[in-house]
Amino acid sequence: MNHLEHQLDYPWGEAVPEPGRTIELAPGVRWLRMGLPFALDHINLWLLRDRDEAGREGWAIVDCGITNDATRAAWEQVFAHELDGLPVLRVIVTHMHPDHVGLAHWLTERWGVRLWISATDWNAARMASQATTGFGGETAAAFMASHGLTDPAAQAKIRARSNYYATMVPQVPRQFRRLLCGDVLRIGDHDWTCLAGHGHAPEHISLHSESLGVLISGDMVLPRISTNVSVIDLEPEANPLPLYLRSIAALRALPPDTLVLPSHGKPFRGLHERIAQLHAHHDERLADVRGACAREPQTAASLLPVLFRRALDLHQTTFAMGESIAHLNALWLAGELSRSLGDDGVIRFQTR
Repeated sequence: MNHLEHQLDYPWGEAVPEPGRTIELAPGVRWLRMGLPFALDHINLWLLRDRDEAGREGWAIVDCGITNDATRAAWEQVFAHELDGLPVLRVIVTHMHPDHVGLAHWLTERWGVRLWISATDWNAARMASQATTGFGGETAAAFMASHGLTDPAAQAKIRARSNYYATMVPQVPRQFRRLLCGDVLRIGDHDWTCLAGHGHAPEHISLHSESLGVLISGDMVLPRISTNVSVIDLEPEANPLPLYLRSIAALRALPPDTLVLPSHGKPFRGLHERIAQLHAHHDERLADVRGACAREPQTAASLLPVLFRRALDLHQTTFAMGESIAHLNALWLAGELSRSLGDDGVIRFQTR
């Protein structure tokens, strides 16, 4: 653990679910984990004991994993051993990123059930699974180049990822049931309130059960790493960082002893402390950007060593570039920085 993690409480210590198995965290709440082919090598998924309108007992799935054979096989193990012989009654997805929505089409078809998701993220997932904008290809490469990532090898790799999203999300269910902030879902014996968050995804939905004292936070609050908050080529002048910080600040309304179930890392208590840590983290990064831009004009690419003090592979670099642009845009749109387009086609920021 790093020193910030030591300020949080991990009720299950270092325990994690074995592949294809679950750990019960609260009555009717089970934790499972699927692998990912990235440096961030896992996603946490959740089973909630459920009951449909006809009174049939079963389970709700929250988040799905990416589309690949290994994830399907892991789900089949869960179905065989962890459902107590009961069916899946619905599939809930917190947001449109591939590790969350990737297998939604397969799960909903396999069980003949509906996908529950925000309308914004359903539309974003549908669009991204049929296009390359924002996730790879020529447009993404040109956007990264305009912010200083002009290395030919990196440019070639980004252009080559023209079907990047679709490889992990080849299909999105054609029908869905809409989740809105403030909606209360009756899942089994408990009410779960939908809490919308912005900045990480278009309309991320977290789920809070007051009776259980549990928050399924998705990617909005993670215990070990900071949530990715990025600008992509779809919305070049986007300002997601203030949206994200306001979204997590609103979660302070929940009790401080809430059990947080994050999509990455381990379940923990210490929600208010973690929110404070994340705000402090971004305050520090914004201060770093201000300092660098006061010394000389900066591109998003030139700020990568300032913001990320470790080696980055291409997958990490594209996320890091999005984060760098997000911090620059936040200061630019707040009037602290000016930006200019050079003769070389690269955007640079400097203190006003």
